Parts: sequence; C-alpha cells; structure tokens
Amino acid sequence: MADKIKRIINARVFILAILLLTLSSCASVRLKTEAARDAGVTGDFNLILYGGRYSDDLETLAILDVAGDGYEFVPYAPEFDYKIIKNVQAEEALRLAKSFVSFHRSYRYSLLSRILDPQGKAIGYELKPLYDPVAYGISDVLDINYWLQEGGKVKVTIRLLLPAERLRFPGGGDGSGGGGGGGA
Repeated sequence: MADKIKRIINARVFILAILLLTLSSCASVRLKTEAARDAGVTGDFNLILYGGRYSDDLETLAILDVAGDGYEFVPYAPEFDYKIIKNVQAEEALRLAKSFVSFHRSYRYSLLSRILDPQGKAIGYELKPLYDPVAYGISDVLDINYWLQEGGKVKVTIRLLLPAERLRFPGGGDGSGGGGGGGA
C-alpha cells in the first residue's frame, strides 16, 4: 500500500513539474519603458499606427519598431485597428507619429518613451497622446503593456484606464444604461 501511495505521489509530482515547465516556456516577459527625447530616435523603423478610427478615439498610439533588430511588435487587436508602414526613417516616422496622435480635440501634447528589451537596449519607441485633464479627469488615459514572447514577438496590449472609460461610456459598465441615474 505504501509503495502504491509513493508511486501516485511521484506521478503527480512529475506531472506537476512538466506542467510548470510547459507554462514557464510559454510565459511572457513584460518589457519596461523609459522617457526619451526626439534626438535619441535614429535609424529606420516600422511605424505602427494604432487607433484613430473615429473622431473621439482616445485609444490612439504610435509605435516606432526598430527595423531589422529581431523584434516584431504586434498589437493585441484586430488588424483593422492598426496599420503598419515599413522602413520609415526616424525623422519621418516621428513626424507621422506626432501627426497621427494629435488629431483629437482634447489633445494637449505627446509623450515619447523608449521600449527596452530585457537587457536594457531600446527596441522601439512609443508616442502616446496626453489629453486635457479637465476632459477625462487624467491626461494619460492609456494602459499600454509590452510582452516579449517567443521568437522576438512583442505583444502590445492597449486599453483605456478606468477613469477615462467611465467618462466616455455613461454608466461606466455598471449596467445602469448610462446617463446619470442608474436603473429603474
């Protein structure tokens, strides 16, 4: 009986170890960003323009993906939510990016950040709009994350922060149907 229990425990430990190894190999590493200046942006880029689908689209972002560095940025969104312009020189990429993120009526200025690989090397840049805080309660309305995955793919997740989302969609998703009142 004791041998049978030991075999069962060993089998469970073995299965758990395989499961943990499988999960860890599929895991993503979250990449960091840091403030950057236009002057530091040099080289050729694949320019990813996300959002800008309608006149009040706050989920708008430009990503300058360093061309030919072995990393590829992929927005976690349907392909119709973004477009990619390949092999754009730095100066032109920044000009296009600034023009793209500045269309909204509440736009105030943009914030440029360097996207770093796990060793601290810049593999791209993000340019995001900052809005009038009176309009949405905060200037920076976006929650953007970069996840390094196998094969040099960088999954980009972009969503509105809750304070801005609540102001844009009356009722804040609480089922009240919007407007300022609540349910029946």
